[in-house]
Amino acid sequence: MKIPFGKYKGQPIETLSNDLGYIQWVLDQEWVAQKYPELQKALALFYKDQSKVQEQKALSNKTNFLLSFELKEDEIDNFDKYPFSLPVIKNLNKTILHPHVTYIVGENGSGKSTLLEALAISQGFNAEGGTSNFRFSTHATHSELHKYLRIAKGLKKPRTGFFLRAESFYNVATEIENLGVLDSYGAKSLHEQSHGEAFMALMTNRFGDNGLYILDEPEAALSPNRQMSILTLIHNLVKQGSQFIISTHSPILLAYPSSAIYEIGENGLTKTDYQNTQTFETSQRFLNNHQMMLDVLLD
Repeated sequence: MKIPFGKYKGQPIETLSNDLGYIQWVLDQEWVAQKYPELQKALALFYKDQSKVQEQKALSNKTNFLLSFELKEDEIDNFDKYPFSLPVIKNLNKTILHPHVTYIVGENGSGKSTLLEALAISQGFNAEGGTSNFRFSTHATHSELHKYLRIAKGLKKPRTGFFLRAESFYNVATEIENLGVLDSYGAKSLHEQSHGEAFMALMTNRFGDNGLYILDEPEAALSPNRQMSILTLIHNLVKQGSQFIISTHSPILLAYPSSAIYEIGENGLTKTDYQNTQTFETSQRFLNNHQMMLDVLLD
């Protein structure tokens, strides 16, 4: 069957295997269903089959947009100066990023936000969060670490992306209104929603396929149920070729199976398993023995 209209007019529907976004657009058009019902059915089946093919390809992918990062040690004059004085930076070795999801976990003040911020800035994101098109600054406090990171990239480039950091989300929400792009975020002011609802609206409406997403403690505004919803969202986007780098204290968000977990310690970043992270061990110890833990903590 051939396409009777548009930029693919006269071409077989198989031509659209590399443009599933166009198929989605066609399937959303009521006039297509009314005028070309057989085409609509054929495209729906073709889209379903191609989506499965792309999902399997994405899940088996061994590389993605960002492959690794390391410190340009030879360019640093003083390791006693912040942020190079942080153990995680001072002892930073080459770190291999997972093609799907990479977690960086650690205690407050360990430097994980500093590291994620530097990674985000190195990829063109605004230091306070947002897309690569955001250029606002309410209080410039970011470090110069991004200038001293060596980033290895894959052959393909992300189609979209977002840097989400909980501590400056209010500023991002304000900038979205200033730019007049609310339609891309659910068409409702993020300031007129609860913190958790605004986070969910941003991620469900703005995050798309083949994107690079750097998330700094996204659980800050999310209930346990919403955190589980975000796991589903992450998985769906991974199947569509997206890559995530996440810092979190949440044992729920940390549980995504197709991932790499790096924990911050005195010796820098150490790759570990989910059940060996302090996040999991502390949460499990409290939940399994909460009364005993309360007796100790509240003695």
